[in-house]
Amino acid sequence: MACGLIGTLGVAGTASASFEFNVIGGQTSVLLDTDTLAAAANLNLSGVSADVNAPGELGPNSVAFGINATDAGMPTTFGYDTGLDAFGGTIEHTGSVFFNDDTIEVGNFSIAFDADRVSDTTSGFFVASTTGIEAILFDVGVPSSLTADGSGLGIEADLLVSSEFAAFLLDIEFAEADLTGAVVGSALVNATIPAPGALALMGLAGLAGRGRRRQ
Repeated sequence: MACGLIGTLGVAGTASASFEFNVIGGQTSVLLDTDTLAAAANLNLSGVSADVNAPGELGPNSVAFGINATDAGMPTTFGYDTGLDAFGGTIEHTGSVFFNDDTIEVGNFSIAFDADRVSDTTSGFFVASTTGIEAILFDVGVPSSLTADGSGLGIEADLLVSSEFAAFLLDIEFAEADLTGAVVGSALVNATIPAPGALALMGLAGLAGRGRRRQ
């Protein structure tokens, strides 16, 4: 059920050594408003794939998707400076959600940023499904909580129906009204970065390697 709506995926670019911190793992928890999805979009939650953790960090009804490592098949490339003063790349996940007796799948979610998506209610970050329905599903709201420093990356915010997903739901006659901007859940990104000790060891290994090459 690809609908060709993920052309802007990864617009923030790829992470590089120029950032202070690079995401290497963690998880993103999601709590969906299943009543609203069922009533407004005829999407009835039926299950999740085996690689999805339940519950997540947003209560007993939430689920959590593991953040892919930097060497995964679909690698996470997100890096940032303190306070998100600068950042780039994408945060990739593994796992699927199923609706309507498992006939509809969304999953392997990618979180990316597009400055053109910033508004009074949206942060510019968005969530795209890359399996099943391949589409930008949600805009990430303005964070209610944000941590971006040497302890890791934490972002908590509402999930709003994207204009692309709203149009898709209208096209397949699942929704009777334009749901763009409707709040249908919340998300908590809890991303890990290399420990300071690991970074120091990597630096020492690099110095040792250069020393050996000089001999």
